[in-house]
Amino acid sequence: MDLSFNKGVFMKKSTVLIFGCVWIFLAGVCAAQAPHEIAGFSLGKNIDEYRDAVNSASDMPIRHRGSIREVQVKPVAGYKSGIVSYGTCVEKGRVLRIRLKYLDASKKFYETLLSRFKERFGEPSEWRGDPFHIVINWKWSFTDKDGNRISLQLQHNTKDVEEKIGNTVKLSLPEAIHAEHICLDKKTQVSKGGQKPSSGTPPDWDLLIPR
Repeated sequence: MDLSFNKGVFMKKSTVLIFGCVWIFLAGVCAAQAPHEIAGFSLGKNIDEYRDAVNSASDMPIRHRGSIREVQVKPVAGYKSGIVSYGTCVEKGRVLRIRLKYLDASKKFYETLLSRFKERFGEPSEWRGDPFHIVINWKWSFTDKDGNRISLQLQHNTKDVEEKIGNTVKLSLPEAIHAEHICLDKKTQVSKGGQKPSSGTPPDWDLLIPR
C-alpha cells in the first residue's frame, strides 16, 4: 500500500474540509445584513420624515454636541420610551442614532432578546458592560453595502444607574456622529478667524481643588 499517496489524499481532503468550513462561517457572517431600522425609524433618513412619530416640543441639542439634536419618540408598541438623534452640520436632519427602551424591563426579557439578536446577527463583537454586570451591554458592529459603519448595542441595567433599570437597544452611525463633531469644530474655528481657543490665564487652583 502506498502510504505517501494516502497521506496526500488525506491532506487534500482535510484542506478542502477546512476551507469549506471557513466559507460556511463567512457565508453565515455575511448573511447577517447590517441593520438600519427599528420601530419604524431608520438610520440615514431625514428626521422630517418622522415628524408625525416624534414629539417636536422635546427637540433640543445634545449638551456639548451642538450640531446633534435629539427628539423623543411618540408611544410605540413594545417600548416605554425612545430618542432619535440627528445631525445639523454635515447633512442637515440625517438620523444618526436611535435609542429605545423596551416596555419589559426584566432580566428574563433581556436574555430572550439577546438570544434572538444572536440568531439574526450572530455573536456580538464586543462586551461594553462593566466587570460586575451591573450594566450588561453587548455590541455588534457592521458595515453596510454603502460602506457605512453601523453599531448595534443591547443593554440591561440591573440597578438604578444613569440610564435607569431596564432594557435598551441602540442603533447608530458612529462615523457619521464623529463627522458631525469635526464639522462643528471647523465651523467654530472659522467663526473665530481660524484661531484655536486661547489657554487664557493660569488656572486658579483654589477654585479647582476641594478644601
